[in-house]
Amino acid sequence: MRTISVAIASLLLATAASGQVSRAKDSTIIFKPAKPELVQRSDYVPLRNAWGFDIMLSNNGFAGGLFLRKEFSEDLAFALSLAISDVKDDGEVEFYNQYTGQSFIPGKKNRLMLVPLVLSAQYRLFREDIADNFRPYLSAGVGPSMVFVSPYIRENRYSEPEQVEFFSSLKDGQAKYTLGGYVGAGAYFGLDRGALTGLSVRYYIVPFRKGIEVLDGGFIRTFGGFYITLNFGSLY
Repeated sequence: MRTISVAIASLLLATAASGQVSRAKDSTIIFKPAKPELVQRSDYVPLRNAWGFDIMLSNNGFAGGLFLRKEFSEDLAFALSLAISDVKDDGEVEFYNQYTGQSFIPGKKNRLMLVPLVLSAQYRLFREDIADNFRPYLSAGVGPSMVFVSPYIRENRYSEPEQVEFFSSLKDGQAKYTLGGYVGAGAYFGLDRGALTGLSVRYYIVPFRKGIEVLDGGFIRTFGGFYITLNFGSLY
């Protein structure tokens, strides 16, 4: 009987020792990968800079432009934009000649094109609260602006004033310069997958103290106004 008890005790001790060894080996296998070189640090860097073009809509019609954007932090970016748009006086009334198919604006003397070059800052809003696929921001900028003035009519000594065709009038035009800028707000959509898409509203302010004559006797001293702008760009 004593021999049986000793045998059983020896068997239990051997089983316990075997279990401890197994647990130790299991612990080693679980926490130590077989090939540590397979675990590598990610070197992905999101694209932060962009260039592209703008499609703009205002009371004067459609306009277009180009932009270059550089991001300095998650909240702050700078953009350089160049736009070109037509300028009209609020008093312009356009008539069509049903016989010739041409249009004419009575009293108009000059055609104007506005070309602002603006360096702006963009500050992102609610970065901690909104997902990255919707990135609202505020923006403001300043820079040199040009208004190109070309004649709409040509005065004739012995006949009625003659309307000048658009491209023909460019050779007789002249550029006038001032300092302008805009304030606005907008948002970019989607994640950084190589393309940048956005929508913004801008209010341009381009002052000329002496004014520029558009209609006969009517001078415009402040150019600009509200522009709805669509941004289409490429990230790099």
